[in-house]
Amino acid sequence: MATPTEAAPRAGLRVRVQKFGTFLSGMIMPNIGAFIAWGLITALFIPDGFFPNEQLGSLVGPMITYLLPLLIGYTGGKMIHGVRGGVIGAIATMGVIVGADIPMFIGAMIMGPLSALVMKKLDGVWEGRVKPGFEMLIDNFSSGIVGAIMAIFGMLLINPLVIAFSNGAGAVVQFLVNNGLLPLTSIFIEPAKVLFLNNAINHGILTPLGTEQALEQGKSLLFLLEANPGPGFGILLAYSIFGKGLAKASAPGAALIQFVGGIHEIYFPYILMKPVMILAAIGGGMSGIFMLVLTGAGLRAPAAPGSIFAVFAMTSSDSYLGVTLAVVAATVVSFLIGSFLLKISKAPEGDGLGEAAAKMEAMKGKKSSVGFAFAGETGNGPVRNVVFACDAGMGSSAMGASVLRNMFKKEGLAEVKVTNSAIANLSDTYDIVVTHQDLAARAAPVTASAVHVSVDNFMNSPRYEEILELVKSRNAEPQDAVSVGAPAATEGAQAGEAPAATARHAAKPAASEQDAAAPARPEVLASESIILSGSAATRDTAIDEAGALLLARGAVNQEYVASMHTREATVSTYMGNFLAIPHGTNEAKGNIASSAVSIIRYPEGIDWNGKEVKFVVGIAGVNNEHLAILASIARVFTDKAQVARLEAATTREEILDIFGKVNAS
Repeated sequence: MATPTEAAPRAGLRVRVQKFGTFLSGMIMPNIGAFIAWGLITALFIPDGFFPNEQLGSLVGPMITYLLPLLIGYTGGKMIHGVRGGVIGAIATMGVIVGADIPMFIGAMIMGPLSALVMKKLDGVWEGRVKPGFEMLIDNFSSGIVGAIMAIFGMLLINPLVIAFSNGAGAVVQFLVNNGLLPLTSIFIEPAKVLFLNNAINHGILTPLGTEQALEQGKSLLFLLEANPGPGFGILLAYSIFGKGLAKASAPGAALIQFVGGIHEIYFPYILMKPVMILAAIGGGMSGIFMLVLTGAGLRAPAAPGSIFAVFAMTSSDSYLGVTLAVVAATVVSFLIGSFLLKISKAPEGDGLGEAAAKMEAMKGKKSSVGFAFAGETGNGPVRNVVFACDAGMGSSAMGASVLRNMFKKEGLAEVKVTNSAIANLSDTYDIVVTHQDLAARAAPVTASAVHVSVDNFMNSPRYEEILELVKSRNAEPQDAVSVGAPAATEGAQAGEAPAATARHAAKPAASEQDAAAPARPEVLASESIILSGSAATRDTAIDEAGALLLARGAVNQEYVASMHTREATVSTYMGNFLAIPHGTNEAKGNIASSAVSIIRYPEGIDWNGKEVKFVVGIAGVNNEHLAILASIARVFTDKAQVARLEAATTREEILDIFGKVNAS
């Protein structure tokens, strides 16, 4: 599990360069979509494009001359001094744009932050000293004056310096190409990637230079020096065949994420735990670059992320063969070198992947977006407790818990307890915490030692397969004996209660699903609370319709229905598979008189925050009395055949029958 550690308070050269690289990439990365848009328009509509069109092709010049540099300058300024800094940065960037015959990306990366910094310092000088009523006057005129001065400064001083630098850098690149030395850049680029200096190289230098080259030549191989997925893919394939332990087990999934998803950092731990593998990355990188030089291939725009799909989407029309050869050569060479190194290695690398992943996160300075793939190695034993957390702990999380519990049962993982909880009641006693992506930040601080997984819906998230694989991997490994005396917490514990009597690794098997959730009292779901064809046409009116059924049952008051809207405004209750389960907030539980569930079908479907919903299930739960019906709903909506039966049902009794007569006491 990813447990935060205190880093030594020192900032060496590497750390400073990393921060600088992060800052540079921070100006480019938010605008990659604009680069891609420019690349697509260029590929399609210039005279040599797929669909030549003079009118549409006229977008190319203004976009690269004005739009892209201004976006970079604005973003850089905003990073320093908010929107005010962004505006100053854009104004100043115009100074380096005008009069230049090259795209002023580097000029924008200088003038945007520099101008914002000047403005920030000046704002600090008169902060608190401006008389009331004059704030707007001072703010507007100061930004206008500073912007004008910095634009002139950029035009007269920075513009010539940037042009000289760009010409010099272009000459160096051309020298390397002409003398066959460009592949040697992999000796620097590949180790830099693993050390998280790739942002400074790729987005700080290669992307601006590559864009200038692409404007002149229609393509640039510089875009693929760092983004080629081949070296990492080959290393992960080598681990998949010749690796050991968790490294071998996790490598195939990591290879898919790296090659298709374009998240290259997922292979960094495999190199960090066996540093000699960097030779495989260097060899693969050199081979790929050699193929690009040999064939004259290149991309029209940056490929970000470095997915094979993004690479081919940005490939110049005359470069598909060369780019393919570059990726294949990089993959084959890195695979062969990596396989050889793994075969002759005597060290059991499988035991060090988790530590390498932790080291990677420490080097990066923050939690890795793919660190979850290695979390099983950094934990303290098998997974025993998984908690689904949502705002109220009685609707979305209960559904998700039921879905994953069924998956565990099918895989014979009965020892793993799956509970649900309100975020406010979480404690650091769980192995895995699953939350909606909009709530992840709230759950992380109070469950710091757990593996955190965020999902976009609780019904059919693909992350469940990742959790399942992680649990199978960790629970399959031999473990030391653990105490068995502590009683297991009740699966259907009061929504949000941490299992007080459950040690993190108590070995007592979990109860069955029916035992785990307290049985529902009769009439939690009543026939009169089922509507076969709802009248609502929008999300909000559907919530009102579901709440009205709960009101009619006397299960809730009007305040609870209002809280259902509050809950929806915070995090969507869309679950997937045409299902939404609106319910109240955690604070509104006091407005529930008795447990009840309402079910409304919308045959034509309604829009639910961009998702189609055909079934709306309103929920009000006291203690655990609604959990059995939620478990039944989860089983039904994860079965496409059952969903089809629901859509075809003609009577309320059929709906009750499909949910397994859950009202039986």
